Amino acid sequence: MSYELLDRIKGPEDLRSLTPAQRTALCAELRERIVTTVLANGGHLGSNLGAVELTIALHLAFDSPRDAILFDTGHQTYPHKLLTGRHAIFDTLRQQGGLSGYPNRAESEHDWIENSHASTALSYAYGIAAGFDLTGSAPHRRVVAVVGDGSLTGGLAYEALNTIGHRKLPIIIVWNDNGRSYAPTISRLSSSLTRLRLNPTYMSARNRVKQVISDIPRVGPRAASQIASVTAALREAIEPRVFFEALGIRYAGPVDGHDIDELVYAFEGAKEWDGPIAVHVLTEKGRGYQPAVDDEVQRMHDLKVPRALTTIEGAEPVSFTEAFSRALVDAGERDRRVVAITAAMGAPTGLLPFQERFGDRYFDVGIAEAHAVTAAAGMAMVGLRPVVAIYSTFLSRAFDQANLDVGLHHLPVVFVADRAGITGDDGPSHHGVLDLVEMLAIPDVTIFTPSSADEVRIALEEALKLDGPSLIRFSKTPGPRRIRGGVGTGLGARVVRDAGSGLVIVAYGKMVTPALTAADLLHDDGLEATVIDPRVVRPIDPDLIALASSADAVVTVEDGYVHGGAGAFLADALRAVRPTIPVATLGIPTRYIHHGPPDALLADLGLDGFGIAAKIRTWLGAHESATPEITSDPA
Repeated sequence: MSYELLDRIKGPEDLRSLTPAQRTALCAELRERIVTTVLANGGHLGSNLGAVELTIALHLAFDSPRDAILFDTGHQTYPHKLLTGRHAIFDTLRQQGGLSGYPNRAESEHDWIENSHASTALSYAYGIAAGFDLTGSAPHRRVVAVVGDGSLTGGLAYEALNTIGHRKLPIIIVWNDNGRSYAPTISRLSSSLTRLRLNPTYMSARNRVKQVISDIPRVGPRAASQIASVTAALREAIEPRVFFEALGIRYAGPVDGHDIDELVYAFEGAKEWDGPIAVHVLTEKGRGYQPAVDDEVQRMHDLKVPRALTTIEGAEPVSFTEAFSRALVDAGERDRRVVAITAAMGAPTGLLPFQERFGDRYFDVGIAEAHAVTAAAGMAMVGLRPVVAIYSTFLSRAFDQANLDVGLHHLPVVFVADRAGITGDDGPSHHGVLDLVEMLAIPDVTIFTPSSADEVRIALEEALKLDGPSLIRFSKTPGPRRIRGGVGTGLGARVVRDAGSGLVIVAYGKMVTPALTAADLLHDDGLEATVIDPRVVRPIDPDLIALASSADAVVTVEDGYVHGGAGAFLADALRAVRPTIPVATLGIPTRYIHHGPPDALLADLGLDGFGIAAKIRTWLGAHESATPEITSDPA
């Protein structure tokens, strides 16, 4: 498909030759390109459709990449990608080997930061602006932080605002308020006041008048103070949100985020201010595509493309998240102490049915994972049974709180790490490969790794019985309703394929399924393998220790980092019983994994059934004539 105007935009400088009418037409082409691509590939739709005019205005008012334009959150950057030379390959968005769904420094010099975790851009901006200041380039280079989509609910953003206001660095904060949580009306009065406050002539004249009055003997300082008081009172009467200016950051707005001329005027005026300034921009999430505009439950915030599902064990695959969602509602019915906590991820983590049923026991704290965890600790202290549902990757942001606020106090908080393991299209920032390493570093956390949907329910029921902290982790990709052999009970491991005590494969969570495939492939080669679903990483079932320690060789398989993970934890326990036992631990290598379909990425890592079987053959072959030693992730 050809785009008359977008095809001509090779970089931001090409925008300056367009007429106002052409810019309007370009907005329509950008939206069409985004909608068409996202419907085909999946991705973030509403946030990008709302940022089209804003992005054009930013690139008209600022000189990227000389000026640093930082986007927070990074999922509003599709228009930015299209205007900075990536239109021709935009069809590869979120495809393996293609464009990332977030800013990516390897893709373009216009992408200063790679951020998909929210609330970070203001801290980046502070550091970059300080660097510009110290190197003498500050007067000639601007730093712009575009914040929105809830990023101002995160604590890190407020820490940054505090220091930005204190240091008075010339940072321009563009608050992209897309109206989902707050959408004030733009009145003529407030718009006029905004234009006045951004006008460079007004700023200069106001400062000169204040200085002249201050120089008048005896009455000058008092008169200047009274003028300041009057203007402050007027400001508060017209615009009550004085939050930014209380922190030492000038505030201007709101500005119509879909009026390019108004936006450019605001940004040009902001450039004249010699300190930090926040420009409040109002946009409509999903603008130009009515299904996204009407999307009140954020289904089109991050659009998923249906994938063909493979039948497992004779039944259709089941979403782990849906299984957890149903189990949590049932737990809430049985026990009024059960409460659910999320950090702005209620829908993706399956908590909305719980909210609908038990609204007073549902807590969404915004993009503030650390706050969510410590709040859960407080709830547990007074007898509640909090369940904190957070993406595995975002749980890392609350490790200190999980360790010292929950773990140290041995509080019965249930952590549910959705999207654990290789997640796919969102790339290195979203793969949930750290949670096992982190939670194993916290003493006495019970860790459940359900291998099927039915096991999710059992894990939650057991976790809610404990008197200390626990973690339940499961993947984004669907799994079987149940693994062969039914479901387990209590905290015990179970043998799902019994071939004696020769080779034992211990597979965690979703990796039980490919481990079973690997065992079948090894059987074809005349090598029999027992497969164990441990169900719980810690505490280790004594029966698992007894069975595995008597084996000829043991292989562990997990979809988290192999170093410091579940396999290493089990290997240490086995070594304490039998120091010479040969153990190979298979898992994710400690490196950043690019984006792509989860199954394809696991296959690339040798963690599908064929890859596991091949690694086991290689490992056993290398040790036929020698005593095997414990190894990590054999190639």
